[in-house]
Parts: sequence; structure tokens; C-alpha cells
Amino acid sequence: MNDKIINEEKTTYETFTQEEYMVMKRDLLQPIQHIGKWGKIWIAFLITVCLAGVYAYYIQETKSKYVTVSLRDYTMWGVYISNFVFFVALSLIGVLMSAVLKLTNFEWYRPLARIAEIIAVAAIMLAGVSIVAAMGRPDRLHYLVLHGRIQSPIVWDIIVILTYVTTSIILLFIPMIPSLSTCKNHLTGLPKWQMKMYDILSFGWEGTPAQWKSLKRMVKILTVMVIPLGVSIHTVTAWLFATTLRAEWDSTNFGAYFVSGAFLLGVAGMIVAIFVIRKSYKLENYLTEMHFDKLGKALVMMSFIYIYFNVNEYLVPAYKMSGLHANHLLSLFTGEEAIFYWSVVFFGMIIPGTLPLIPKMRKPLPLTIIAIAVVIAAWFKRYLIVIPGLAHPYLPIQDVPDSWKHYSPSMIEMTIVAATFAAMLLIVTLFSRFFPIISVWEVAEGKLEGKDEIINYK
Repeated sequence: MNDKIINEEKTTYETFTQEEYMVMKRDLLQPIQHIGKWGKIWIAFLITVCLAGVYAYYIQETKSKYVTVSLRDYTMWGVYISNFVFFVALSLIGVLMSAVLKLTNFEWYRPLARIAEIIAVAAIMLAGVSIVAAMGRPDRLHYLVLHGRIQSPIVWDIIVILTYVTTSIILLFIPMIPSLSTCKNHLTGLPKWQMKMYDILSFGWEGTPAQWKSLKRMVKILTVMVIPLGVSIHTVTAWLFATTLRAEWDSTNFGAYFVSGAFLLGVAGMIVAIFVIRKSYKLENYLTEMHFDKLGKALVMMSFIYIYFNVNEYLVPAYKMSGLHANHLLSLFTGEEAIFYWSVVFFGMIIPGTLPLIPKMRKPLPLTIIAIAVVIAAWFKRYLIVIPGLAHPYLPIQDVPDSWKHYSPSMIEMTIVAATFAAMLLIVTLFSRFFPIISVWEVAEGKLEGKDEIINYK
């Protein structure tokens, strides 16, 4: 091994041997070397769903009043905004799993950091796509920048989203520079354009002490920045609802309510992601049972925090049962939305708050099943925030057809929503096929993801 290759990801640990380092590097670079048959089928499937969504959006923009029949003066946002809030919530996965754990010196975060960061970037990008899908005139999107009024919460949201997207992309890219140099120096048999890409994006990285010092300083600054930005983006999204005159949304609890739910979704999303990546790329030595155990405990903690804010959100209006608040709550508790609501409470809060207390439930498979239930419940929770609130305005329209007071998403809407999920999965999949999905140098610096912690784990 020549000096340049040794230096490119040189660690501060003398006990980390060259043999361990080379085995780890081979394992973590292996997904880039070869895409199997099932990998190609998966990518083709995701592209097909994305193209179906593009076609559905074309139909919507050319024949909107005929294909989105439930989007009326009552429910003018619909499933697109539910999807937007879901993706904004999921984007906080980067703040929780990368920034917070990194700053609190939990060594086990290291294999998770890049996975969380790429999911965060993909999620916030698709949140923006969901907004565009909801717009009646997407050609006027730039008016928000040119003519937006700072008094408007929508402009606050645009500012925070753009800032968060930029910061998240930089936070993803900067720590990747040493890994790009690793790809350039160690990968073989790849197309010339791909090797050239690694060469250009690594910016001549050689692993000198000065380069390492600059990189780590920049990563620390970005890590500190992304936490308030991440919390702000979901708080401002909550304010968009709370500053709108609707019975369900008229709450000062909404900011903390949204953020706590986002952290619960982030933990659940991370569990599902590492389970799939672990199995697909045979990375059991790096995404270990210890990680599932710790994420299972985090899931319990986040569930109880979210339950607390849900109690805050519903207890006071339920105690008063006045006016439209009563109509809305009765619709949720015993009316047409009751099945959705109680299913969300059971699968999205009670199950993740209790079952992972049992050690066997924190093993990879059972914990992943619980996490999938949480992710699905989280999407329906955003649906229940958006749709019933729109259906109970303070100033109802007089003499409208009864159908206007009910909302069911059309096939066009659901196709576009499905395409946003496929696009997010496609971004993560393609990223893992071109770049190390687990940071080589960060795991190396942590001595195989905190080797002492794993050895002592029971």
C-alpha cells in the first residue's frame, strides 16, 4: 500500500491495523463494484413508478378539474400537503441520527450518519416536489421568491426549506470527500466517466493533516448549524397550519407536536433503512444488532414524547368540547375518521412505545416490522392533520353539495404520491450504487464503529 493511499483516510488510532482497514474498505466499497439482477430490476421498477407519476402530473395539469374531483373549496390541499408534511418530518432523520449523536459523542452513530444524511436530502427534495404537485399554477412558483411578503408563513417556509436543503447537501458532501478519494484509488473495472467523477469530486484529497483539520472543523460547524435549521423547518411548517383559521390547527402546541412526531418517524425510518441496506449489501458486521437495540430504545423514548404532545393537543379541546372543535374531535374519535385515528394511535404510538421494551423485540426483524407500522401510521397521521382540519372551517360555505365536505384522493393524486416515494427510494438506491453508503473513514476513525462498545454489548 503506497503512502498516498494510507494517508487518504489515515486515522488517529494506532491500534487500527492495515489488515482490518483493508477488510473494512473492501466490504464497504463492494456495493459499488457490482449491481446484481435484482438490483437492476428494483431500479427499473422505481423508474417506472416515477414515470407514471410524471404522466399523472401531466394529466393533472392539463385536465385538473376532471381528475382531482375531491379537491374543492373545502379540501383544497388534499393528500399532496399530507405528503409534504410527511417528507418534511422524515427529513429530520439527518438532524437526529447524524448531528445530535455526533455532537453528543455516541460512537455508534458512525455507520448510520451517511445513511441518515442521504435520506434527509432525498426527503426534503421530495417535500418540495409535493408542494409543486399541489400548486394550481406551478409556472408561478418563482413569484414566491420575487414577490413574496416576509409577513407570510409560506415565505418563511420557503426560506427555511431552501436553507435546510443547501446545508444538508453540503453536510452530506463534505465528509464524502475522503471516501471519493478512496473510490478513485481502490475501485477497478468501472466506467471511465465514473472514475473521472470520483477524481473531480475528491478535489485532490491526499489526507494531509491540514486537510483533515479543515474537513473536521467544517463538519463540526455544519453539524451545529443543521440542528436549529432542521427543527426550524418543521416548526415553521407547523406554523403554516397554526396561523390558519381552522378548528384543529388553532394551537400553540403545534410546533413541538410536529417536531416530536418527526423525531419518532426519523427513528422508525432509520430502522427500516438500515435493515434493508444491511440485508441487501451484507453489511451485518457494520450495521449490527447493537444498532437495532439502541434504535429500539430511542423508538420507545420518542414514542412517549410524542404521546405527551398528542395528549396536549387533544385533551384541552376535548375537555371543552365547544363549537367546531367538538365536531372535529367527534369525527376523529367516533365518526368517519375514527378507524384511521385509532389505528394511528395504536400502531404509531402505543406499539412502538411498549413492544421494544421487551429485549427480543429490539432484534432486527421484529423491530423493523414495528418500525414499518410506525412509518405507515405516520403518513396517515399527517393525513388526519390536514384533511379533517380543512373539512371543518369556521366559515362554512352555504348550500354546497354534500360531496364537497368529504375528500377521497383520486387515482391521479395517489399515483403522484407513489411516484414521490419511488423517487426518494431511487435517489437513495442510486447513491448507494455510486458512493459508499457507510463512511469508510468515519467507521475507521471509530475503530470499526466503536469496536469496544460492540465487544462489550450484551
